[in-house]
Amino acid sequence: MSKFQVKKVAVLGAGVMGAQIAAHLVNVKVPVVLFDLAAKEGPKNGIVTKAVEGLKKLKPSPLGVAEDAALIEQANYDEHLELLRDCDLIIEAIAERMDWKLDLYKKIAPFVSENAIVASNTSGLSITKLSEALPENIKPRFCGIHFFNPPRYMYLVELINTPTTQPVVLDQLEAFVTTAVGKGVVRAKDTPNFIANRVGIAGMLGVMKQAENFGLSYDVVDDLTGKKLGRASSGTFRTADVVGLDVMFHVIKTLQDNLSESTDPFYGNFGTPAVLKTLMDAGALGQKAKAGFFKKVGRDILRFDADKKDYVPAGEKSDEVYARMLKKPAAERLKLLRASEGKQGQFLWAVLRDGFHYAAIHLQSIAETARDVDLAMRWGFGLKQGPFELWQEAGWLEVAQMVKEDIDAGKALCKAPLPDWVFKGPVADAGGVHTAAGSWNPATQKFVPRHNLPVYQRQHFPENVSGFAQGIGATAFETAGKTLFEDAAIRLWTLDGDDKRPSGTGVVIASIKTKMHVISMDVMAGLEKAVELAEVDYQGVVIWSGDEPFCAGADLQGMLPAFMSGGVNLLNEAMAEVQRVMLRLRYANVPVVSAVRGLALGGGCELAVYSAKRAVAMESYIGLVEVGVGLVPGAGGLTYIARRAAENMASSNSKDLLPFITEGFTNAAMAKVGTSAIESRKLGYLLWSDPIVPNKDELLFVAINEAKAMAASGYRAPSRRMFPVAGRNGKATITGSLINMRDGGFISQHDFHIATLIAHVVCGGDVEAGTLVTEDYLMTLERQAFTSLLTMAKTQERIMGMLSTGKPVRN
Repeated sequence: MSKFQVKKVAVLGAGVMGAQIAAHLVNVKVPVVLFDLAAKEGPKNGIVTKAVEGLKKLKPSPLGVAEDAALIEQANYDEHLELLRDCDLIIEAIAERMDWKLDLYKKIAPFVSENAIVASNTSGLSITKLSEALPENIKPRFCGIHFFNPPRYMYLVELINTPTTQPVVLDQLEAFVTTAVGKGVVRAKDTPNFIANRVGIAGMLGVMKQAENFGLSYDVVDDLTGKKLGRASSGTFRTADVVGLDVMFHVIKTLQDNLSESTDPFYGNFGTPAVLKTLMDAGALGQKAKAGFFKKVGRDILRFDADKKDYVPAGEKSDEVYARMLKKPAAERLKLLRASEGKQGQFLWAVLRDGFHYAAIHLQSIAETARDVDLAMRWGFGLKQGPFELWQEAGWLEVAQMVKEDIDAGKALCKAPLPDWVFKGPVADAGGVHTAAGSWNPATQKFVPRHNLPVYQRQHFPENVSGFAQGIGATAFETAGKTLFEDAAIRLWTLDGDDKRPSGTGVVIASIKTKMHVISMDVMAGLEKAVELAEVDYQGVVIWSGDEPFCAGADLQGMLPAFMSGGVNLLNEAMAEVQRVMLRLRYANVPVVSAVRGLALGGGCELAVYSAKRAVAMESYIGLVEVGVGLVPGAGGLTYIARRAAENMASSNSKDLLPFITEGFTNAAMAKVGTSAIESRKLGYLLWSDPIVPNKDELLFVAINEAKAMAASGYRAPSRRMFPVAGRNGKATITGSLINMRDGGFISQHDFHIATLIAHVVCGGDVEAGTLVTEDYLMTLERQAFTSLLTMAKTQERIMGMLSTGKPVRN
């Protein structure tokens, strides 16, 4: 099979989904041209231009940085169809109207290149029916592709074939969407609403129906069906508001129009809830209309009362006893809920039971395996576990019997019995649908492993369903490979087959084990040990801890007792040791690569910038945030800012250091955090040579290969150079601006004091402008500033406030 290369993508339709798909393609550096109808007045690209401008204003932002909107090529169907000839992938994303889509296909068909894949981004229309409007030569290259909203942040993409789609086309598209676009792909059958929306919307309708049955308010239901139940924190009704009640209405209507009692025994539950129609008629479409099931008025949150047809104060919580039940092991949890006499417990059992029932009934018709259903629900609806995972963990046959008894007693939403495979045969014998051999496919009556595409060789530890094992990902990363050293704070290890001593072709992986992967003295000692091991027997070190975050900063909770008992001197010694290890990482004889995913804040940011290179997941948020707890960076962050400013000036035509210093100073003083890896690069915490990795599950693969490539090309640590600083004149200039901000009421006196300390360090202290200094010198200034702040009452207030509430205190 020849390599499928996507040099350019066309997105047809500049609506909400089309424009945001185009934005995310720009994020991952895929050239894209966005089409829509020609405007009737003004410039013909007016519709697309308005959509692209709108991308800059959306929150959360669909773009890594707003200015990248300019990279979206704009086009209209009247003038620019010739541009399609250069596109290897064409994604149609116009409104969910079958007739409109078919008309568009006829229009574009003559301009589609002979090897291009054409895909429809639809949430539920029949892909097979859509394909019928295409010429015979395009049908084999046509399929469905369903991005979830918002496309940048939602991991799930469903691919749907037709009877005429060539298998190789889906393989090629899956590889592209996985690696280049950074998504988790699930293949769905061509049935109404596919997998996630079919199961998810049926589940939401079931929740709404059971909420009505048990007389529970929307805020109580959301409290019960959010994080406590292992689902998205927004619960059910707030999720509907976020998605949009009009969107939900459309998806429900797709079920109503395309299913019947004969094709779905739950069909009687697909009626549009009366309250949804009431809200729709009132224009209360959810979050985008600032009113739906909930409405914010000032600082108050109100909920809609269906009886009063008006909004009333919200905030009612569920009974704490059910929160305690939901923390129990799965088997005990379900039994307690089923036996509960309270209506909230009965509601929870009913919701879970209905979910098990629906997933089992429809598995064969909507998906290839149970794994696809569980991952689709995780990735598309934010579930911690899919329905089959929870069922299996709680005891397959025991739960099946409980569900059967409720069906027989008429308590379930429908009378259809569970499929025979639930109770007898391989699934019953194995104790569930997920096994080491694969996940259950009811059509073939076999356990089927994950698709064995080459792209998945890039995922050493892919996200998988519990009970499922396949390939390299068969073992959890916590116990995988060969352990070289391990204690409570860190594990140093190598991948199986990568331990090549004494030839030295392997890489040491350092996995931090502390909560939120915070930095402690033991963590720093472990990282130094990793370098020592690698310098003797390996090619490099990769800092990768398996899951998010990369590192949430220093262990403040552990630092305070040491400070209280040992005072400033002991803390100063500890900070000096942390700084020494940071420099040890920077000047190691082997490359140290930080594999960053999620938060890299404070000490986590410093750990990343003192590595030789960073491989960074797209959704990573990097910054020096110490001012939020009344401190300054103390592990070399300010020293890094000063050094990079000098390096940036040296590579420019300027001889004025201050502008380069000011940018880094502002980022630290305002605790700026990059809202994407792309923005973090713009803030200076990443270099252009640092690869940004779209798919989180490929991060370790990329980081290891970066370390090996650097070693193979003769890596040498950077030279320990002295560099110029801005000195007292630079500090005075910055301080002048700070005085204006303080006197204008924009910052507090304590904020002013912290910022002047930052300026003191990044400008090199009380020296002449242009004075050459070392990193050690600046780190001493940094350490002095850090420890002096820790003795101040206002800083201690900020630290305790953050530890107790998780929110910054302004004082």
